[in-house]
Amino acid sequence: MVRIFFISLILFFCNITVHGQIINVENARMQSDTTGWMGSVGALLSLTKNTEEIFLVQLNAHLQYKTQKDLFLILGNYGFLSGSSQNLINNSFFHLRYNRKLNKILRLEFFTQILQNPVTKIDYRILTGAGPRFKLAEKKTFRLYAASLVMHEYERELNEEKTIHNDIRSSSYISFSYQPNENTEMINTVFYQPLFSYLNDYRILDQFKFSVKAGKKLALNFNVNYLYDNKPVIGVPRINYTVSTGIEYDF
Repeated sequence: MVRIFFISLILFFCNITVHGQIINVENARMQSDTTGWMGSVGALLSLTKNTEEIFLVQLNAHLQYKTQKDLFLILGNYGFLSGSSQNLINNSFFHLRYNRKLNKILRLEFFTQILQNPVTKIDYRILTGAGPRFKLAEKKTFRLYAASLVMHEYERELNEEKTIHNDIRSSSYISFSYQPNENTEMINTVFYQPLFSYLNDYRILDQFKFSVKAGKKLALNFNVNYLYDNKPVIGVPRINYTVSTGIEYDF
């Protein structure tokens, strides 16, 4: 019960979703008509000793800089949870993305990302990609986007052989946001990431976020994340899902 409580606690304080494999940048974009800097930060540190000793660290940062045509997005996260002499959560990532507006419909995106997740047996994964992003619909309360990116993936598995993967993947997604009023927003994004050389090696991620503002800067979030990896690292299940709730402070 203590372990379950602390796993729930770390999910509660996470305001950037890290699902071991794919990071949902769509949920991290801050929709705003104004230019300049925006962002959010968070930190959590805890040590508990009773029948078990449980240590918890959660750090995250989110920065966004926007001009009339350019968008720079920087994401960073570190999460660690240990108990009963084993690591239950241990992941970190850094993500940098640039978005250039060409016209009302078309954007170009460039990104790079470094991720580590020993629990899912990923020693490290380095991604670099680019491609077009399309605004398919924009209404007062509804927006619809789609993208078809190409990315290079360099990954080393955390096993005795230190298996290396050096691949080219598609990274396509479709995303919608619905904001019926100033205080409520829903975002859903579906990713599809197959290997170009072997289409049977693919990942599908569906991420849903429901956010309700509790003030000008504070919001309450509910997240559902479902991941299917058809060719995961040996010993890691194909299906992973997370249901979490949390708070977010923006500046």
